[in-house]
Amino acid sequence: MLSSSRSSSRPSGATTRSRGGVSGLLILVTVLTSGTSAQNEQSAPVAPASPGTRLAIDVDRPSTLAAARALYEAADYQNALDMLSHLVAGKPPSRQDRQSIDLYRILSLVALGKRPEADEAMTDLITRDPLYRPGSEMPPRLRSVFADKRRLVLPSMIQSRYTQAKNAFDRSDYKAAAEAFSEVLAALSDPDIVEQASRLPLSDLRLLAVGFNDLAVRAITTPPVPPPPSTMPAPAPSAGAFRAPIYDSNHPEVSAPVTVQQDIPRFPRPLLTDRTGVLFIVIDESGGVESAIVTESVDRAYDQMLVARAKTWRYRPATLNGVAVKYRKRIQLTLPRQTN
Repeated sequence: MLSSSRSSSRPSGATTRSRGGVSGLLILVTVLTSGTSAQNEQSAPVAPASPGTRLAIDVDRPSTLAAARALYEAADYQNALDMLSHLVAGKPPSRQDRQSIDLYRILSLVALGKRPEADEAMTDLITRDPLYRPGSEMPPRLRSVFADKRRLVLPSMIQSRYTQAKNAFDRSDYKAAAEAFSEVLAALSDPDIVEQASRLPLSDLRLLAVGFNDLAVRAITTPPVPPPPSTMPAPAPSAGAFRAPIYDSNHPEVSAPVTVQQDIPRFPRPLLTDRTGVLFIVIDESGGVESAIVTESVDRAYDQMLVARAKTWRYRPATLNGVAVKYRKRIQLTLPRQTN
């Protein structure tokens, strides 16, 4: 009872002040701790993202190749991939930038474990730029995979590009044809497909591409119209100063050459069915055959026989305003069935 009486007789004001002091101290400690935490958060470095972690992209940050590369190096592969796709969808990049974009797309897809998409991206890159070979940016193991993919894709791509070049040549777009044929020949010399390029059908394709490329290069220069004949002797042109233009059926102002001798050789073996082929020849100003090339083969051995025979053919040369000019002639061959 005495103890109880003493406890209850303690002044109430003392208790209030004691609690108020503790509360104030707690508030002060909380404020100081919060301030220290905030300061530490501001000064502490941001931990790098772990692989596969997607960070929020600043919407005001411009999409550039350098920014995409930085995201890839920070292991933010998905955001790097999104930015690279945005770059492709925007203004067409330069050839070198497009190569880098495709390279980092492949690397990001591989890092994300998206191998089918990475294989498709490799195929697209090889088809778009068949001469591209990755450097040290691509890991050695992945470079080996890329080389295998090139060996798989290049042969069909070369045949497709040859068809495009031939179509350009047939419609007389000689500049586009020459560029495409040159690309075909460069791809056929690629070290990744040396063995394949030495076998059919690529070995034959090389011969055709060389011949057509030569014809296209000669035809690129717009042929000038010769002046009318003059009684004054013309000065002798300096050697190599002028390459005579080659006309063809697309120049209606030119009178086509007239055949004097054009004997088609007989096929050396029996033919069970009709055979067809196409031969192009260039007839010079004297009426002789300057060059000949088979563009649609009848038979490999017969093609060689035909080209050799064509060099002996004779014509009255094509003329423009009465002046003899060079002329490219297309000859459609049809060899009927023969039993002996």
